[in-house]
Amino acid sequence: MKKGKKLYEGKAKIIYAGPHKGTAIQHFKDHATAFNNLKKSTIEGKGVLNNRISEHILKNLEQIGIKTHMIKRINMREQLVKLVEIIPIEFIVRNIATGSLTKRLGIKDGTVLEKPLIEYCYKKDELGDPLIAREHILSFNWATSHELDHITKLCFRINDFMQGMFKGIGIKLVDFKLEFGRTNNEDEPIILADEISPDTCRLWDVKSDEKLDKDRFRKDLGNLIPAYEEVARRLNILHEQTNISEVKFTRPTEIKIKKK
Repeated sequence: MKKGKKLYEGKAKIIYAGPHKGTAIQHFKDHATAFNNLKKSTIEGKGVLNNRISEHILKNLEQIGIKTHMIKRINMREQLVKLVEIIPIEFIVRNIATGSLTKRLGIKDGTVLEKPLIEYCYKKDELGDPLIAREHILSFNWATSHELDHITKLCFRINDFMQGMFKGIGIKLVDFKLEFGRTNNEDEPIILADEISPDTCRLWDVKSDEKLDKDRFRKDLGNLIPAYEEVARRLNILHEQTNISEVKFTRPTEIKIKKK
């Protein structure tokens, strides 16, 4: 399928103009980043796995009535998607306390939350995707109150479905990031966009709490590709010949922290 001009390049994906009006081609890169791009590397095969896993999850969400930007997977690294206007907010859905939440609030890592928590981050790499409040979103017109209410309902529905899906294959859905976009279709003005993969979720094995997500890169645990392959295997989608080799790291960028 012929790609048009590059429209956007992020840390993990490139968006190209699609073959038809209102479409785009989403290309999954092998880049791995953490700590707002302070740590980065290339991991061969990561993009292939994320493409396959995200396609599977989005297709399943479509089956329960969640409208997504997904049209079809084109090849090992690319998807044909609907072109949307991305709302500049990352919606973080948390079921178990870990990561930045525990550091900010002093909560014990692994604490199961009484009910799911949704946090908002302003999608701005140069600012480090700062945590914001609903009032910020409304004050700066990043989304309307009606849009936020609708997206919140979608987040909870997606979380309910995904928790059940992952629990069925022995995985805890700890937390995950969602992004949404606006369309010109009055019947579905807001749809789920971006990706859902081990890059955007925290996934722990139910019995061992072994991390099966990008925390293996963030925390230098190694074996990221085998972890992503394990997620795909449990989802019963690791049947394609993907030509994925073992992890090949470039030297990660060192993070220097000034002592006060």
